[in-house]
This record gives sequence, structure tokens and C-alpha cells, in this order.
Amino acid sequence: MTDLPMPTVRDASSDRDARAPEQEHAPQPDVRSEGPLVDRFGRPHHDLRISLTDRCSLRCTYCMPAEGVPWLARSTMLSTDEIVRVARVGVELGITEIRLTGGEPLLRVDVVDVVRRLTALTGPHGSPEVSLTTNALRLPALASPLRDAGLSRVNVSLDTLDRAKFIELTRRDKLVETLAGLAAADAAGLHPVKINAVAMRGVNDDEVVALTRFAVDRGYQMRFIEQMPLDGGHTWDRTQMVTQAEILDRLTSAFTLTEVPGRGAAPAELWYVDGGPQTVGVIASVTAPFCAACDRLRLTADGQLRACLFAQDEVDVRAVVRHEALDDAAVADAFRRCLAGKKAGHGIGEPTFRQPDRPMSAIGG
Repeated sequence: MTDLPMPTVRDASSDRDARAPEQEHAPQPDVRSEGPLVDRFGRPHHDLRISLTDRCSLRCTYCMPAEGVPWLARSTMLSTDEIVRVARVGVELGITEIRLTGGEPLLRVDVVDVVRRLTALTGPHGSPEVSLTTNALRLPALASPLRDAGLSRVNVSLDTLDRAKFIELTRRDKLVETLAGLAAADAAGLHPVKINAVAMRGVNDDEVVALTRFAVDRGYQMRFIEQMPLDGGHTWDRTQMVTQAEILDRLTSAFTLTEVPGRGAAPAELWYVDGGPQTVGVIASVTAPFCAACDRLRLTADGQLRACLFAQDEVDVRAVVRHEALDDAAVADAFRRCLAGKKAGHGIGEPTFRQPDRPMSAIGG
């Protein structure tokens, strides 16, 4: 294997090979060359986010401009066999959760087969839990087949219950279809059904209570997300971001909130609503980052491993799986090289922070 090409760490904004950036804080010893996936800060990694496509059927204002963004070339996209191979090695290294993302993952024509093959994988902790983040437009047709294939649950993006706002936000008149998708997921038993809403000042921040009540009344789990600098147009403005504190102020005006203990590595901080059992959560990536407990790695639709949503570097695992002479040990090495470049935190708010050149749709949520 010594004479064969190994995965390279690339600057995500160019085709140049680049060394992984230096860590800003004192790291622990180097990432292990074998055994579980543990980074230099002692964080074990069990969660793999896999983007199935960068295509999307909506054009959300906080994600991409109205005209969209340049799509990835079809030839660069991982095949199902390639996705499953990378995921299999990850599961063998200790991955226990796989989240399918996009773009819109349900646009991938073989998404049911992808789910079936991923849920059949086994590792030291058994088979992974496979979930999916979606805009729900195709769930009326796919919820039951996905459940039969082994999908455990879904996260549905829904930022407003107002049709006019929905059209303005997504540039599509699809609110009725989104609500039908939520109901289909519930009926198929994809529980818990979670709703993700990006809180935006002057846009939908006045719906925080209404969205929560809608979710609680139907047995869904509501999650609000602080808007992050991941838009395709690079127009994010922190001063316009609705903070976790503001979201909680609105919620406590209408509900009694009790903190749910035992957050672990989950991105959302949770509270019981009026004594439970329903919960509401806030993902406060900007004002209350949870990087110290992060256990996530990401695989883009074009086969790049990323250690963070905001990473500037990627490890090209596509080149590995398409090289006939490289075996699974090289795929495992790609995972470890990705972890070697993981920083202590995402750095939002620091002078050196730079928004990723890839938009969220190309990285995978």
C-alpha cells in the first residue's frame, strides 16, 4: 500500500492540495491509527451525515439565491455502491447513526434502496440507526416504503404555517404538500417526527409559539435553529439572527418550559412543554455552540469527507473508492485524515472565521 496514492486533504474552495489547518487549542495526542474514531480533542465520533444529492425542489432564501446554485456534475456524484462502501467502513469504525441529507434526499430515485442497504450494515455496535432530513414534499408517496426499508425517523423543514410566507421563503407554493408529508410520516410510524424551523427576524419569529403549538398538538417535536452563515449568497448577518435567548423568551410567554437533562452530543437543547411529554428544542450553533461534544462527520454527495459544517478542508474519499488498487483500509484512512483536521470549534465570531464557499445544499445538512 505504500506506493499507492492516499486520500488528500483539500481546501474546499479550490482544487489545491492543502495541509490541514493548525488547531487553535492544545490538542490531545494525534488521532488514533486504529480503533474507534476519536479526534485529537478526545471526542468520539458516532454520527455520519450523508448527502445524497445537492439538488432541491425548493429555493429557500437562507440556503440559495432564487436562480439556484451551480449543481454538482453528475460524474462526481457517488453511486449507491460507493455510498454504501464508505458507510460500511464508517460503521465498522464505530458509526452508529446515519442521517441522510441533501439538497433534498428524496429526489434521489433510489433513496429507498439506499436506506435498505444502509440499515443492513453491521458493526461493533450493531446496525446503525438511519434517519433523514427532508422538505417532506415526496413523503406522501415514500414514507411507508422508507419505513419498510428500515428508516427510523424524519426531520422535516418547515419555517412557517402561513402560505404567503411559505411562498416568499421557499419561492414555491408547496405548504399544503409539506403538511401532507408530515402527516404521511406520522401515519407511517416514522417517529419521532421532528420539525426544523430556522428562526428569522421579521420573517417568522412571530410564529415561534404558533409553530410549537402546531407541533405539540400533533405529537411532533419542534426544533428552532439559529440561522447560520451557510447561505449560497453569503448574505448572512449576525445582527439579524434570532438568538436562542429570544426564542426562549417567546416560548416562555406561552408555555412552561422544563429543561430535559442528558443532552449528550445532540445538537438541540430540549425543554418539556407544559410538563411534557412533548418537547421543544433550540439548536443554538452561533450563540451557544456545542462543538465540545460534537460527534459528527459529513460525506458530501460528491464524495468529500468533512469534519464540520464550517470546515475549509475536505478529504477526497471518492478518489479512494474509485481507485481499483485501494482497499477498505484506505477508506478508513480517509476517515482518520478527516478527523485529524477537525478543529476545537467552528470559530463563528472569531476574526479568522471564513464562511464555507460551498452552500448548505452542497455540504449536506
